[in-house]
Amino acid sequence: MISKNLFNSKAWIPPVAAFFLGVTSVSAQNSRPKKDSLHEKEIDEVVVVAYGKAKRNSYTGSVATISSDKINNRPVTNITKALEGQVAGIQTTSASGQPGAVSTIRVRGIGSISASSDPLYVVDGIPFDGNLNSISPSDIESISVLKDATASALYGSRGANGIIIITTKSGKKGEARVNFNISQGFSGRAVKDYEQVNTDQYFQLYWEALRNGYQSGKVSSQQAAQMATDNLVSTLGINPYGTAYPKPVGTDGKLLPGASPLWNDDWRDVLQRVASRNQMDLDISGGSDKSNYFFSLGYLDDKGMAIESGFKRYNTRLKINSEVKKWLNVGVNLSYTNSIQQAPTSSDSKASNIINAARFIPSFYPYYERNADGTYVLDADGNPIYDFGKYRPTNALQNQNAAATLPLDKNENKEDNFSGKGFMEFTFLPELKFKTSFSVDLVNYNGHYYSNPLLGQGAEIGGSVTKTNTRTLSYTTSNILTYDKKFGKHHVNALAGHEFYKYDYQTISGTRSQFSLPYYYEPDAASLLGSFSGNSNKLSLLSFLGKVEYDYNNTYFLSASGRADSSSRFAKDNRWGRFWSVGGSWKISNEEFVKSLNVFNQLTLRASYGGQGNDKLLRPNGQPLYYAYQELYRFISLGGEPGTTLEKTSTNNVKWETNLNLNVGLEFAILNNRVKGNIEYFKRKSQDLLFNMPVAPSLGISDYPANIGTIQNTGFEFSLFTTPVKTEDFQWNVDVNLSTLNNKVTKLPGGSLVVGTKLLTVGGSVYDFFIPEWVGVDPGNGKPLWKTVSTDASGNSVEGTTSEYSKATKLLQGSALPKLTGGISTSITYKNFDFSGLLTFKIGGKILDTDYTSIMHNGSAGGRAWSAEMLNRWTPDNPNTDVPGLSTTTNNWTSTSSRFLYSGTYARLKNLSLGYTLPEDYFEKIGLKKFRIYIQAENLLTFYKHKGMDPEQALDGTTYYRYPAMRTITFGLQATL
Repeated sequence: MISKNLFNSKAWIPPVAAFFLGVTSVSAQNSRPKKDSLHEKEIDEVVVVAYGKAKRNSYTGSVATISSDKINNRPVTNITKALEGQVAGIQTTSASGQPGAVSTIRVRGIGSISASSDPLYVVDGIPFDGNLNSISPSDIESISVLKDATASALYGSRGANGIIIITTKSGKKGEARVNFNISQGFSGRAVKDYEQVNTDQYFQLYWEALRNGYQSGKVSSQQAAQMATDNLVSTLGINPYGTAYPKPVGTDGKLLPGASPLWNDDWRDVLQRVASRNQMDLDISGGSDKSNYFFSLGYLDDKGMAIESGFKRYNTRLKINSEVKKWLNVGVNLSYTNSIQQAPTSSDSKASNIINAARFIPSFYPYYERNADGTYVLDADGNPIYDFGKYRPTNALQNQNAAATLPLDKNENKEDNFSGKGFMEFTFLPELKFKTSFSVDLVNYNGHYYSNPLLGQGAEIGGSVTKTNTRTLSYTTSNILTYDKKFGKHHVNALAGHEFYKYDYQTISGTRSQFSLPYYYEPDAASLLGSFSGNSNKLSLLSFLGKVEYDYNNTYFLSASGRADSSSRFAKDNRWGRFWSVGGSWKISNEEFVKSLNVFNQLTLRASYGGQGNDKLLRPNGQPLYYAYQELYRFISLGGEPGTTLEKTSTNNVKWETNLNLNVGLEFAILNNRVKGNIEYFKRKSQDLLFNMPVAPSLGISDYPANIGTIQNTGFEFSLFTTPVKTEDFQWNVDVNLSTLNNKVTKLPGGSLVVGTKLLTVGGSVYDFFIPEWVGVDPGNGKPLWKTVSTDASGNSVEGTTSEYSKATKLLQGSALPKLTGGISTSITYKNFDFSGLLTFKIGGKILDTDYTSIMHNGSAGGRAWSAEMLNRWTPDNPNTDVPGLSTTTNNWTSTSSRFLYSGTYARLKNLSLGYTLPEDYFEKIGLKKFRIYIQAENLLTFYKHKGMDPEQALDGTTYYRYPAMRTITFGLQATL
């Protein structure tokens, strides 16, 4: 029973909170809550940078910081998904909504073509090689993004594409604090799938396709109509209208009066779901004058919207720092994560793709077997029987029913991630310190893929199983000497060090088939060996680095840094790369002529320039190439005898790709720091590009690595942080960030290269579409038209059209890269209530929607679902349309062209959060310091033009049957003891 005093008080406690706490009697009094989640942003805040920390307003490099309150409470499984819209200059794309999937991040554009453009991730000062899934967002104190040469040059080759520094939480001086966070969420599709025609519409449309296909010089229109009526049901393999209507569509192409489908089985109902998301996090921290500690435990169970998909994570972290002597500090940071990802195929064009299955099969094909009257066919126990559709056409996924087979199959990825870091810091003099550290990342991955022998396609071979094990071990040793000294108005900080990195990769995989018994999942239970493979790779990097920073009177700042890296990827003559940076800043607000204006609280001008290298060459299939210069071989079996073929030729002359970065920025603050901002211009030039040069197949190899061409990325970044309202009880913050990007190829051998649907050409971007241009539909006959461009005898360009796709001319059709990206965030606190929101957006860029084409066939893929857009197809009565006429004879109109190229502009309400923190006075008797209840929404609303397509696609702008983004609604509570 709850005391009446509770409800009579002026500060009423919500019943839900009383329920959570089991409150029986509370004497409520007015008190000022402590707004732990919102602090005034200090203009001279300390930011984490390469190998140390710096004050923002005196730092010569470009760095952006995301605080823990913008990360910890987001219902995201992977921290990369929490970065979108938070930092200017970052392009974040969550191409897959599969729980546990990692977002693709690019810092200031695309820095390479065939080499990796991924940023370097640094965790607590040491480069990180583990899976980012292993880091719980609840353990993160802050994230710093280093974008220019001054900020990243100390990491040399590893920082060529920007650096994301993750700092985990540490204990603070004072009594122990216990934080507990529990949340329950529900997830579904963030965007509705493409709209499809219903059963009645489908049967009438397909009748029309059959009639048009039959019609010819030998078959009259009347005969063709009768043939379509006679063969419609047999061609589709099913009659959902029952025995009363054996020919449900008449010769006029209309459904017979009274004909109505006996069932409507939307396959999305059985292959997709409203999924649950459960998360619990506990951490204990504290410290004294000489030591601090942080310990955390976490659990996450994030089920996906596709059946049998999800991600589970169990994580723990222990971090201890201690001053064991006045001259010696030591620290250790250990973390372990075990994760299990259930990931049925959902990212390619395979028939087993569960996203495809839900989209491809029309609703008149039932997922349970039906009798002629529409009732279910039941087994001996009275249960419905799954329908595998042996009668379905091939295009309707014949002999497949993922709802039946997936619960019996396995698509499981297990990972163990261990990360250990330790350091010792010696203080020889107050200004002279030496720090030695060691870090190790160990990742053990086990993939288990099992196809059951009872049902589905696996039954045809008695079931099959594939097991893959991969082990990666990397370690980094670092020795850094720093000198920091003030001489009156002069301040010098110098750093010199040595670093060594070692990476060891091993993998093994095997497949067996033919199980004699069901429900046995291991390879030992299968009798036939299918394949067995394995390989290993090693990589080493030796580095020397140094930096000098100088400032005069806390007003004029200069910095210079250098690093030399030796990479085992290159031949001895090209192994060493030397990288550098110079930078300077002027704190103009410290000058008397600015102070006298009484306008600026902060005004700093900064500039930097420098170069980093990139050695991370990738093979055309996206896998790393660890031996860029060596001759590699492929071993095969020829009639049972061992054989060897050349896979890659020797390329001793391949060398480092180099990035040259220019950054100019102005940082300001006015109105007592109520309005703060930053404007930056960057120019990033990548030269000696690492590229896989294609060669003639007759040479026996497909390509070879080479240094070719130059890419340039330029743009402006704008960040604004404002506090429009600030009173004793109410505070409102609004932040905005905008980024522009102009990506341009400035040099290429031969002038241009065609790579898939893209054309690399001087003056264009790395993701320029080079595909036929869609002209429309011939109003006279309903055939598709594409543009042709030819040259006449006089050398003049002549434009025309063609209905034959093979004769269409490929033309440049724009870039996949957006012109403007950004985010708008807001936060409001009123007494004990808090509210926050984040809107992200992209303007410009194009997306080639090849997913959509799969349901836009002209009738040649009988049985495949149809988009509702097909209702606007060409007919003699509807000649002005861009959807060709129907026929069972293919016209190739869904082939790649600008017809299916859509605007990539969109906006997404990425996050909303509403919370209430109960006043501390309520919990003094039970020792609680804080108790907050909240509700959050992730990917709540999406605003875009092309309905059905998730606008967050791969950076290259081409869809590929990916798992869509998920909308998640979460309820939770946080408590601090």
